[in-house]
Amino acid sequence: MKYNRCGKSGLLLPAVSLGLWHNFGGVDVFELGRGIIRKAFEAGITHFDLANNYGPPAGSAEENFGQILKKDFGGFLRDQLVISTKAGYTMWDGPYGDWGSRKYLITSLEQSLKRMQLDYVDIFYSHRPDPSTPIEETMGALDQAVRQGKALYAGISNYNAQETKAAVAVLKKLGTPCLIHQPKYSMFERWVENELLDVLQTEGIGCIPFSPLAQGLLTDRYLKGIPADSRAGKPTGFLKSSEVNEEKLSKVRKLNSIAEGRQQSLSQMAIAWLLKKEVITSVLIGVSSEEQLNNNIRVLDKLSFTTDELNGIEKILN
Repeated sequence: MKYNRCGKSGLLLPAVSLGLWHNFGGVDVFELGRGIIRKAFEAGITHFDLANNYGPPAGSAEENFGQILKKDFGGFLRDQLVISTKAGYTMWDGPYGDWGSRKYLITSLEQSLKRMQLDYVDIFYSHRPDPSTPIEETMGALDQAVRQGKALYAGISNYNAQETKAAVAVLKKLGTPCLIHQPKYSMFERWVENELLDVLQTEGIGCIPFSPLAQGLLTDRYLKGIPADSRAGKPTGFLKSSEVNEEKLSKVRKLNSIAEGRQQSLSQMAIAWLLKKEVITSVLIGVSSEEQLNNNIRVLDKLSFTTDELNGIEKILN
């Protein structure tokens, strides 16, 4: 495994981190997820990313992860792990279970710690900006979590460039700098390139993209249709079958040809394409099998690109 410094901080993260957004909830096979997490750690993946509402049902990914930690990792391995969670999307009914109030964030973190049977998380994120709550309150909640020892670092997710600047400025004043930003970023989702990546580079903040494979589109899974066990094939999946259209698949097939020329799988190339940027600390992958995990980790065998390869990719994407 290759480890990269997260922005200007002292924290190193693996180039490939494991996200538990899908495939680790109550509707999934516990032993399958357990095996993936064990194999990930054995391969050098030390960072595991969650959120309060991951499942389904909401909260079940954290509960399952807590059981796996207790069964397989024990207390002595906690110091070898970077565990993150988030709050910001709907978690429970009523006025206090959503968005970015101090009430919601602090309460949610307490619940997350109980579900995972932990004393603290390494990174606590504001999962999305709240247009109705002052940024000082939301960032103040992250600062409070760090000062109370419930989190070691503060992070933000899904904030645009201007929102990021505002959040970073508040956290700086409070003395708890923003460690990391987690945006949606892939070959098919490039909004961060307009301004956000420059902000993160300037401020010395790490970046860990989620959905680097566009919910599985940037793999060989959909080259011949929609498999029943794929994200687009599951009723609980976030990738809708309508998104797997011929225009996208035509690009996928062309990108796959470039990947084959590099002697890589398409998913490996898509991850390497992100990691080539200095501001990218780690790429957050989601997998449904140990085979997929192993395939994605092998991206480390070839991270460099030729100019012709990069130009060819841009031509396909544009």
